[in-house]
Amino acid sequence: MTQTQNYLGIKNGVVVCIQQLDRHEFSGAFYHAYDPDPVIFRNEPELLRRLEDFFDSLRFPFSATNTRNFLPHDSDITAYSEEDRIMSDKDVLNHHGEIGTFIIRVQQRQNSSWQGRITWVDEDKTIYFRSAWEMMKLIDEALDTYRPEADQKEVSWED
Repeated sequence: MTQTQNYLGIKNGVVVCIQQLDRHEFSGAFYHAYDPDPVIFRNEPELLRRLEDFFDSLRFPFSATNTRNFLPHDSDITAYSEEDRIMSDKDVLNHHGEIGTFIIRVQQRQNSSWQGRITWVDEDKTIYFRSAWEMMKLIDEALDTYRPEADQKEVSWED
């Protein structure tokens, strides 16, 4: 099968590789063209923080609002420019997760969130998302196909 959606197409495109799946969270790494080493994350909030740091380091897409934090902001973030690109899109796309692989292309950072496209590489499906929360929900929904408990009937208030 030809994978028609398997491209980065944007300078901040990343490949998210899900390596482990727990009942309630996932972990793994993501890859981008500016560093051959993976960016490791242990859970979903850490993935979002590390992606946000990556976008800030590129200054793309430009954030329409300032980040608010309870803790001091890490000023040790490496700033990347297009000249710092050391991997081709093909090299970045060669990375795959044991559980799932997603290409994330954030096109805008408005309304204190992200807007863009996500591709579920394993199924060659692409969909637009309107917020980081919606993007995470799409990943979680895709990973439901790998959760053994997803096949079991869950207890709900409706029972």
